[in-house]
Amino acid sequence: GYYHFAVTGIAGSGKSSLINAFRGLRNRDAEAAATGIAETTLQTARFPDADPANHVVWYDIPGAGTLKIRDWQYFNDQGLYVFDALVVLVGNRFTATDVAILRNARLFNIPCYIVRSKADAHIRNVMIDMGYDSDDDEQDTRSRGTLEATAREHFVSATRNNVRENLRNADLPDQMVYILSNSTMLSVVKG
Repeated sequence: GYYHFAVTGIAGSGKSSLINAFRGLRNRDAEAAATGIAETTLQTARFPDADPANHVVWYDIPGAGTLKIRDWQYFNDQGLYVFDALVVLVGNRFTATDVAILRNARLFNIPCYIVRSKADAHIRNVMIDMGYDSDDDEQDTRSRGTLEATAREHFVSATRNNVRENLRNADLPDQMVYILSNSTMLSVVKG
């Protein structure tokens, strides 16, 4: 009677933080999935949705691409074939591991959602590349807002084009990529 979502992807992409945000928790909350700078999730962890009316269970899967979890064996070793759906979390770049997860999930007819994490940090980096200086007191709020909107549009467009191209190169069908920031997601979940 429950729908089981596995949050997968490269180590450090923000899987645990995303699960916390979906559950309305901050990373420092007592019932939150553990997060950290170094590899933190070493075993699959199960987290019920915060709203008991939602028959959803979130699974925090160890990240791929580390010395402990090799890319090529990730899908099978983590048992991703048993889940109802996968959230493939992409941090900085769309990788061969992401393609392998999507390709294997397709073999098992498992729906996948591609999610680009840490959007706020990526947008801030684009702003800096466009000339934004957070130390500049003379840069007014209006110009900062305009620059942020332009950076956001550029980031969203570049991300969607990159995913589309990578899927095409991997002979996988095009699909929507969701772009989010954990802090924004937490605000939405908390109302």
